[in-house]
Amino acid sequence: MNLNRDLAFNAIFWLLYFLYQWLGLASLYGNYHDYFINACMALPVAFLFSRLAVHFLLKKRLVETSQAIDWVYLALFSLVLLVLRRYINYYLIYPRYFPQAQHMPLFSLGKMLVDFVNLYTIAGLYALYYFIQSWYEERFRVQQLVQQQTTAELDLLKAQVQPHFVFNTLNNMYATALKRSPETASLIAHLSGFLEYNLYASTQAIVPLATEIAYIDHYIELQKNRYGPKLDVSINLYTPIDDIQIAPLLLLPLVENSFKHGVASSPGFSWIRIDISRLDGKFSVKIANSKEEQGQIPVSTTGGIGLSNVKKRLVLLYPDAHELTIIDEPHSYLIRLTIKPLTND
Repeated sequence: MNLNRDLAFNAIFWLLYFLYQWLGLASLYGNYHDYFINACMALPVAFLFSRLAVHFLLKKRLVETSQAIDWVYLALFSLVLLVLRRYINYYLIYPRYFPQAQHMPLFSLGKMLVDFVNLYTIAGLYALYYFIQSWYEERFRVQQLVQQQTTAELDLLKAQVQPHFVFNTLNNMYATALKRSPETASLIAHLSGFLEYNLYASTQAIVPLATEIAYIDHYIELQKNRYGPKLDVSINLYTPIDDIQIAPLLLLPLVENSFKHGVASSPGFSWIRIDISRLDGKFSVKIANSKEEQGQIPVSTTGGIGLSNVKKRLVLLYPDAHELTIIDEPHSYLIRLTIKPLTND
């Protein structure tokens, strides 16, 4: 549909330009035949220049590079076209149809300036249509994004109703269990903290790294209750991290991966080690876990999807400020994530 509209606009625009060059000027001087030839010479030059300026330079080159040299190329190209047209007119058209026009020099400054301004005027009118079209398309895209965002926010509010009820119920259960079973109360407290982070902190753009680590700690404590003495997990903070900010829910999929494909697949004793440190304006998180030699981590499983999602989020959130390294060995699996953090001023 856009192609048909573009073809229709070009057909009408250049037909009107041709009629202006022919009938508009001929009506002033009464020489329709000669000005028909003149219109035939003017149309290709204006068409080539306008198409190049709008569709190649403005739409592609300047949008992508914004280099001033491209404007120089555009001016030089227009001058080449004008000089070429001037040569053809002066030596082929003028002697036959407009001999009086040869009284002025070939490179008359006044004539070249008038042709130069006329050429850019036509190109400007031609480009105006595409600028207006782009403005309407961009406005439509913004309206669509606003509508999608509003729908997503409503869906999120609906999705939070049930977890919010569960979160409040867990707090009530914790108060009751604290009197009868401190161990059960501790598990409820960790589950409550886990849900609280998902409900509130995870909706923010960034959170303190310490809050993300506390969230992971809740998850680990719940897993410890599941696996019992066969599991040993340690979180080691080697440097202060109070001022570091990170995108929420970025580290948990990496920790989940260690449990799903390290601990869960091992019948015997398993270990997970999480080391967090900072150096030279960056911080790193190393997550290592034991695994059976035959238990290669399958990238097509849920864990693999989790890792894939983390990689995509890192590209979007930290495009030039992260490094993710994975080392898969026979009896261990290591993920090292280095990020240039966002710090509080």
